[in-house]
Amino acid sequence: ERMRDTMYQPILGASCFRRLNGTHQTGCSSTHSGSVGVLHLINFDADLDFLLGNPPSPPYAPLIPPHLFTRSNLLRLKQAGPKIISVVLLINKSEKMKQFSHELNCPNKYSGIGIGNSSGIETCDESNIAHTWNPWGTGLLHEDFPFPIYYIADLDEIDKLENCFIKFNSENYDSQALRSLCAVEVKAFMSAAVNSEVCIRRTNFINNLGGSKYCDPLEGRNVYATLYPRNLSESIDEEESVSRKPNPDEKFIIVSCRLDTTSMFDGVGVGAMDSLTGLAVLTNVAQMLRLILPEQNTLPDPHRNVLFVAFNGESYDFIGSQRFVYDMKNLDFPRTSTESTPISFENIDFMLDVGTLDDIHNIRLHTLHKSSPMAQKLLQQLNRYANSSRYDFQVNIGSSAGYNMPPTSAQSFLRRDDNFPAFVLNAVPSNRYYHSIYDDLDNVAFVYGNTSQDYTTLSDVNDFKNLNANSLQMKVRNVSSIVAMALYETLTGRMYENKQVANPLLADEFLYCFLQSSDCPLFKASSHPDSPSGLPLPPMRYISVMGGSQESSGWTYRMLGYLLSHPQPQVLKENCTQLPLFYFSGFNGTGECRLTTHNYTHALSPAFLINNYNWSSGQYSTWTESTWSQFSARIFLRPSKMHEITILSIGIVVFITSFCLIYIISSRWEVLFDDVPASNAA
Repeated sequence: ERMRDTMYQPILGASCFRRLNGTHQTGCSSTHSGSVGVLHLINFDADLDFLLGNPPSPPYAPLIPPHLFTRSNLLRLKQAGPKIISVVLLINKSEKMKQFSHELNCPNKYSGIGIGNSSGIETCDESNIAHTWNPWGTGLLHEDFPFPIYYIADLDEIDKLENCFIKFNSENYDSQALRSLCAVEVKAFMSAAVNSEVCIRRTNFINNLGGSKYCDPLEGRNVYATLYPRNLSESIDEEESVSRKPNPDEKFIIVSCRLDTTSMFDGVGVGAMDSLTGLAVLTNVAQMLRLILPEQNTLPDPHRNVLFVAFNGESYDFIGSQRFVYDMKNLDFPRTSTESTPISFENIDFMLDVGTLDDIHNIRLHTLHKSSPMAQKLLQQLNRYANSSRYDFQVNIGSSAGYNMPPTSAQSFLRRDDNFPAFVLNAVPSNRYYHSIYDDLDNVAFVYGNTSQDYTTLSDVNDFKNLNANSLQMKVRNVSSIVAMALYETLTGRMYENKQVANPLLADEFLYCFLQSSDCPLFKASSHPDSPSGLPLPPMRYISVMGGSQESSGWTYRMLGYLLSHPQPQVLKENCTQLPLFYFSGFNGTGECRLTTHNYTHALSPAFLINNYNWSSGQYSTWTESTWSQFSARIFLRPSKMHEITILSIGIVVFITSFCLIYIISSRWEVLFDDVPASNAA
């Protein structure tokens, strides 16, 4: 062990891994024993030309900064093959970086409403890159690489790699084959191959006696909550539960957003602009509506409610929303265990989906049909408050109609029925780091206010004049207030005229929890007093697999439950143990029992539930994730070929010499050793 520690130095980082769908495999994998390459620092394109020409000591492991980690360069390395390039190291030196997105120009292009519709029109035109939903996308997230790609974020680790390269590799490239070189070994072997169909079949194969698992479906949990508590259905026996029927009098407005994000590397990427801003808006809308709306029985329609849903797995062909639509179609939402009536599509008034809000000042309301009176009315309501001098929100909401719809959860509903009343709030794309490791707090210019003030109440429109109007907290406040006011008018039938607006402090605490640390005031208030604190890291927001991290959905579940719940001061702590009652720590940490409306639904694609599903049909998401044993990287000195040949030759000579000596000694033992009498043997 001491010898190993002297020879090798570990390198901390995150690895690219393999995902599969019904027809392809994407991502990266090392060889089974680990991939080894000689370090070579890339500062210019000419350095890549050296590696791809006729390098003296292959295979190599180029250290590439983000501004050179482009599609053209990576495809050149891929074409060279593992005999020349065995490892790629991405180093966190972002000074020259101007964009970094590995998603497609048209995210979820194979699962939108344009696939299989009667008109044959797609929702995103790749022939005009500038007008796609991700103009800066490289599509590398959907490429398959024959070598591992390892991301090193820590500057000390990068210095360790660069110093090793400078000391052993940088001088006189022509003589590299004659001397020892600094090399890296990366272990990131992926068990799955080909596609999801093959991988699932191998896993389920009857002769797989060892119980090996090669891949797992991407799955997680959607989080939902209603604005008003629903009435529990009367107790029914098992036979009646099979034929559950919705209540035709119940009506819902769905307000939804995306819960997850993704990136090329395991456990890295918080999706600050691509989806977290939308989740922040939904959270603030939910809290404001709960505080400004009257009791449900005083509404013009006392059976009307709002259903808030955060869909998980939307980055991978709308996993969460596809399953939600599938369950609603089969009258399986909510689950029977909730003891409530199912919700069908006939119960839905309309759906307002909060998409990506890259430029919060410039938002459009997207709808499929130009002549939708409901969309025109909603747009009129939104602009009434957006342009009101009373509030001075400085938000412009335009309109867009047609098949050029943003890649949001609404597409799953519209794909089932293009007459479904679904509307999408989406900004003009401006996120140059969509679905990447650099879509973080710096990308949205977030600075934590840390005021320690009460964020559970609304604020006056004239409060917080000292805050920068262009801060993310104020932008979220403005958009959330506009949406909440428009929904208030829809539900009550009268205009909103109060001066109370969404609280930017809630946005401040929310963003701190999801961008910087799970050990934060909002998460603590949303948990049971005896619950352990979160980690001092942002929660992972990748959908993952069964048994994987579900931090994001867990915290969202608690937070929505807390903000939409109703205090029950008459219920003691010992009686507040079963849902819908839950005992929260609360803002002051003293503990309080509250009546909640939140719950989970399963975010697993229906493709894994249907027998003999056609994996290449494109009807449902088919994404899986390969299993692996470990991720590791370490550097060491790789001897030259001449050194290896010399050591091998000496070993062979010593072996032959030893063999000859032993043969001579054993054949002449009676001469070399005297025959000792048996009596003196001791």
